[in-house]
Amino acid sequence: MASVALRLTPSLLAGSRAPAMVERNLMVYRRSWLLLVSGVLEPLFYLLSLGVGVGRLVGDITGPDGRTLSYAAFVAPAMLASSVMNGAVIDTTFNVFFKLKYAKLYDAVLSTPVSPLDVTVGEIGWSVGRGILYSSAFLAFMLVAGLVSSWWAVLVLPIAALAGFSFASVGMACTTFMRSWQDFEWITLATMPMFLLSATFYPLTTYPPALQTIVRWTPLYQVVDLVRSATTGTMHVSLIVNVVYLLATGAVGMAVARRRLGGLLLR
Repeated sequence: MASVALRLTPSLLAGSRAPAMVERNLMVYRRSWLLLVSGVLEPLFYLLSLGVGVGRLVGDITGPDGRTLSYAAFVAPAMLASSVMNGAVIDTTFNVFFKLKYAKLYDAVLSTPVSPLDVTVGEIGWSVGRGILYSSAFLAFMLVAGLVSSWWAVLVLPIAALAGFSFASVGMACTTFMRSWQDFEWITLATMPMFLLSATFYPLTTYPPALQTIVRWTPLYQVVDLVRSATTGTMHVSLIVNVVYLLATGAVGMAVARRRLGGLLLR
């Protein structure tokens, strides 16, 4: 059934053999499933320690729309968004870099009918699937814990897919410029501040005005805003800007990754 589903899965922008790359990752992770489980548990531990533990000290907070929320209900959507970001970035940076520079996997793949475009789309497609897996598990926990207050939460999985596409595309594009493992310090330098400051643990209004402006244009904030609006039922028209932002960054990232990867593999 998994094989049939993969064949029916449409590839993102073409690349008819891209599902073969997704299937290859699926076969590998059948023996490394604990790595996927860790991606689900990490945000859950953050939620239990901060959202629930610290939440008892913080109490209820007021969201940007004036609605009162428990601290756990405020933090949980941000943890879900962060899990999607981390899963997509790790998969398309560290994993892709190892396959490209050390395992020489893609050189072997190109001896088959698979093209650089198929590799790019397949790896990004797998990261999108990984993000959906993480978000599905975490959303189920939120439902059980009573941290979802709106039927708009059905949009969380499409939002996770869009976020996974954006982060995976940009992550893979950045990886094609990496020369050594030391360069990955730049990835951490980008993701860690976003995780801490993208209205994950505090409302955006608590930041100084200048910092608010910067945070509003970070990729993770777009996802946090979308997921939190969906789970709390505060959807509004301006969220279209968030969607366009993520689509644009994903499209640009994929275009750069496709071009750069083709140049590295076919030179």
